[in-house]
This record gives sequence, structure tokens and C-alpha cells, in this order.
Amino acid sequence: METKNENSDVSRAEDLKNQANEAFKGHKYSSAIDLYTKAIELNSNNAVYWANRAFAHTKLEEYGSAIQDASKAIEVDSRYSKGYYRRGAAYLAMGKFKDALKDFQQVKRLSPNDPDATRKLRECEKAVMKIKFEEAISVPVSERRSVAESIDFHTIGNKPRSSSMPTKTALAAVVAAVMVVAVRGYATTEILMVLVSVVLGAFWWGSFSGKVEPQYSGARIDGEEVTLDFVKTMLEDFKNQKTLHKRYAYQIVLQTRQILLALPSLVDIPVPNGKHITVCGDVHGQFYDLLNIFELNGLPSEENPYLFNGDFVDRGSFSVEIILTLFAFKCMCPSSIYLARGNHESKSMNKIYGFEGEVRSKLSEKFVDLFAEVFCYLPLAHVINGKVFVVHGGLFSVDGVKLSDIRAIDRFCEPPEEGLMCELLWSDPQPLPGRGPSKRGVGLSFGGDVTKRFLEDNNLDLLVRSHEVKDEGYEVEHDGKLITVFSAPNYCDQMGNKGAFIRFEAPDMKPNIVTFSAVPHPDVKPMAYASNFLRMFN
Repeated sequence: METKNENSDVSRAEDLKNQANEAFKGHKYSSAIDLYTKAIELNSNNAVYWANRAFAHTKLEEYGSAIQDASKAIEVDSRYSKGYYRRGAAYLAMGKFKDALKDFQQVKRLSPNDPDATRKLRECEKAVMKIKFEEAISVPVSERRSVAESIDFHTIGNKPRSSSMPTKTALAAVVAAVMVVAVRGYATTEILMVLVSVVLGAFWWGSFSGKVEPQYSGARIDGEEVTLDFVKTMLEDFKNQKTLHKRYAYQIVLQTRQILLALPSLVDIPVPNGKHITVCGDVHGQFYDLLNIFELNGLPSEENPYLFNGDFVDRGSFSVEIILTLFAFKCMCPSSIYLARGNHESKSMNKIYGFEGEVRSKLSEKFVDLFAEVFCYLPLAHVINGKVFVVHGGLFSVDGVKLSDIRAIDRFCEPPEEGLMCELLWSDPQPLPGRGPSKRGVGLSFGGDVTKRFLEDNNLDLLVRSHEVKDEGYEVEHDGKLITVFSAPNYCDQMGNKGAFIRFEAPDMKPNIVTFSAVPHPDVKPMAYASNFLRMFN
């Protein structure tokens, strides 16, 4: 009788796995996870179920959970290569290349004739070698100099000067040489060398005038001020896949740096009675969806301010256009737009998920370092009218954190792997009370009781955060005290989710949530600029 029940459980588990596979094919990853979980409850000794659930977790960027499930698959069957494969892919997505390498070496041992395993192992070896090389030549943090301070955007351009100074200098050199020849009756080698040096030097100097080439037909900044007319022209150029001249890109990023540098780690945003502010979540390089937000809700201005809550870049392949747009509005009118740091405003994420490669392709290597520096100046959180706390990720591993503690964080660095700054950028809410391990492998999960205590301790009414894809673009949790807002619809061109933004109007500050669908974009796939290795898994 017991054997018959066991056979029945195995059969039902297999049916659930097949249903989960269909849900996975339809990009319904949460449903797939639920179905794989039911299959595991009936038959926990099938490594395939654990590995498949790990894959679904990876699709939802829940890499910590993916590693746990893949490890369980290996525990059930140490010869099951897919377990190592799934765990290696999750380690890779977290930037843990050395751990990933160990798993892909094991995949290769178990499947020596598998060309796919060989190719991925080779790419992983290259990534680890590159990391070791970068570590070997890296400069200690205490000795690093600001990239921004080495750049003067005024000098960038290739048009020869309109001034006649170089020509006059060269002409004077020729006249002086002729006079010497007339007096001496001959020309020495030294005279000729000086003559050639002065003439060439004068024209070389004249070629670096900082004037933008006349053939450049894109948006131009007249002087030091970024104007609305410039921003509108730039947006239209970006919409038509034109690039912005490097001189103006440098000017926007450097001026934004100066503005951000003066801000505290926690910024208070006042909204006068009768006025409003709009909070947006992750936009992840989806520029055409950003334009749609502006179509629906108006451009940023002093009368129509926005707060963008981190993760501006990566994954979507128009991240350069996104960041230059947001920074340009910040330069135009600092109070028209507020910007918070997300976990993807970091070197480690940008190296893997596309922004670094995109910047190299559209701008230059120096911009890679410049953006990395400026991202470290982004504030970590905002409080609107003393009532609404807005942060990219979530709350903390300990109770009793006050707003003053957040203001005191030294944010001018790459995000650490633990502590308040890490948790602000990485943590997620959970339905159960208390705290639990992070499904991402970084930060933690926190319950409604944690949210309630934090709000009460700081005399706040609501926590708004982003960081997670939601089917409707938003989700209200923790008895209405927490709202997740995500503003990248059809995330990565495959999730099918809506986007959302939240409008708050003073004095009541009640959230008015607006949802929207994805709009078409040029045929440039998400992750087009991501690391070669990561693209192999997408």
C-alpha cells in the first residue's frame, strides 16, 4: 500500500514539473517556482526539480535562492551536471567568478565532450584571469585620484581655432628665420630645426581649441548652462538613435557630480501644499519607456518634480541615453529631479550587466571610470515631507536605525557587502514577520513588523521602494505600509509586466499609482552590451 502511494506521489510530482515547465516557457517564473515547489514536496529526491527551480529563481534575479536550490540538486545527485551548471550561472550573475569557475570545471569533468560546457568554462577562465590582472595593477583606494578632476570639458573638440594666433606665431617664426639668414648669409641646422618646431607646434596648438566640429549636427549646450531647449533637442536625437557629442556628455556628468557632491546621504524633499511629486522605480536602460513616462506625466520641472529611485542603468541597451537624460534634467534644474542610488549603480554590476560595455561603445573608456565615480555621489535615500521614506532596496538587519544614522553614512564608495548601505540597496520585503535570508544572496528579507517599527521609530507613514519586478508595476504590502514601484515594463523584453509610477500630492501625501505598458523600441536587444559570458546564459 505504501509503495502504491509513493508511486502516486512520484507521478503527481512529474505532472506538476511538466506544468511548471510550461509556466516557465510562458515567462511566468513565479508560478513555475510554486509548481516546482509542490513537486519537490511530493518527491524531494529528484535533482531535476531542484535544478529547474534554481533556473526559475535565476530568471527573477533571486540568485541566493538559486544557489541554495542548485546545491540541493547536487546533494541529491552529485553526478548531475545541471546542478553545477545552474549554481555556476547564479554565482556568475552575482559577480562571484571564482566560485562560478569551480562549478564549470566540475561540469566539464562530468561532461567532457559537451561543447557548450567547454565554451562556458573557457569564458569563465578568461573572466577570472581578467579579475586577477585588474587586482594586480589596481591602485589602493587611498591613492586613487578623482577622474573628474582630470577632465576639462571646455578643451574637448577638434575644430581648429578661429583665432589667427597660431598662424601669426608661425609667420613670426618664418620672418625671424629669414632675417637671421639675411644677416648671416646662411641657415644653420639649429635655425631650421627651431623654425620647423615652432611652425608645427603653433598649428598643433591651434588644433586643440575645444570647439565642437561644425559637421556635428546634434544638440549643443551654449556656454555653461543646460537649458530645457537643449534637453528637448537631446531627447529627440536620442529617440532617433543619434549620439551626443562627448564634450556635452562630459559637461552634463561633471556638472551633475558637483550637484550630488553637496548633498547628504539622506535628502529631505519638501512638497508645498497643493503641489505634487512623482516617484519612479527601476528604469534599467529602457529609454523609450522613460520617454513614455514623460509623455504620460510631463517633463521634469520645478512644478512637476520627479524622484527616480535607482537602477537607471544595466540590462536595457539604452542606459547611456537614460543616465544622460536624468543627469541633464538635474543640471537644468536640481529641484526638478531627485536621484537615488540603486544596487546597479556600482562597478561590479555595470561590468556584468551591460552599462560598462555600452559606455565604452557609445562614449569612451574614461567615461566608464567617470560614471563609476559619480555613482558613488548619489544619495542613498529620500524623505518626502517628513512622512514618506523612499529607498531603492529596503530595511535593516537590526532595529533602532534612525534617519540620522542614514544621513551619517559615508556613501562615497562602492557598495559594501554588509552594513546599512548594503541593506538599503539590496534588501527585500517578505510576507512573514521577522527577518530572513535574502533570496538574492545579498542583504536580507524583512517582514511587516520590521517595517512598522522602523516607520514608528522615525515618525514616518509609508515606505516606498523599488528593486523588484512586479506584474502590475507595483505591489502594496505590509498592511499598506510598504509599496514597491517598478518602472521598466516588459522588463528585458520578456517579463510581460506593466510599469508604474506614484504621484504624491501635499498635504495628504496619499499615493496615486499610475500603471502603463511597454512601448516599441529599436531592434537592439537587452543585454546587447553585457559581458560575453553572461550573454551566453540569456
